[in-house]
Amino acid sequence: MKNYYFVFLALCAVCGLGACSSAKIQDKASIQKQLEQQNVLNGIETIRSSASYTLQPGDLVEIQVFKEDDMQRTLRLNGNGSVTFPLVGNIHLSGLTLEEAEQKLAGQLMAYLRNPQVSMLVKEYGNKTVYVLGQVKKPSSIEIPPEKSLTVLEAISSVGGFTDIANTSKVRVLRTKDGKQESLDVDVAQITKQGNKLLDIALMPGDVVFVPQSMF
Repeated sequence: MKNYYFVFLALCAVCGLGACSSAKIQDKASIQKQLEQQNVLNGIETIRSSASYTLQPGDLVEIQVFKEDDMQRTLRLNGNGSVTFPLVGNIHLSGLTLEEAEQKLAGQLMAYLRNPQVSMLVKEYGNKTVYVLGQVKKPSSIEIPPEKSLTVLEAISSVGGFTDIANTSKVRVLRTKDGKQESLDVDVAQITKQGNKLLDIALMPGDVVFVPQSMF
């Protein structure tokens, strides 16, 4: 009877260790997921706040002219990347940084105002934007070309490609659909090395392409 008792205790100990091990694995996976999500959010915010961010169709910008309160406007860039502003009329801003856009508008206002000082702020970002983050050479936002698709590989190529420590087999596309976030795994290594183009999915507005670091 004592032998059975000791066997029972041993089994309980093994099961307990197994449960603890499983819990630790789940905790580690949960922490890793949270860190990844935070990295994504930080990456998006860094891109948006960067001086190198270029305006895109669909962006909503707030425009102010110093000491000209009646000229304050909040305007959305149309499909051609332009807005209509008092005095100057239609002005193309897409592809310009905020500083470049401010200088361009100020330059056109000089025909009507003395030394105009223009400031711009992006209030909303266009719905054609996707973000490429993680282990790529130039993490940034990209606009999906009008009437054309943009694939995962094309997006990564457009930001300079992978870094030397990128895990090209575990690329993730983070997509929000019906208020819920989906995660789509894309094995880019198979696309580039084996020519399996069926794996190269088309991106949707708002998608985030995240390239993790390879685990050595």
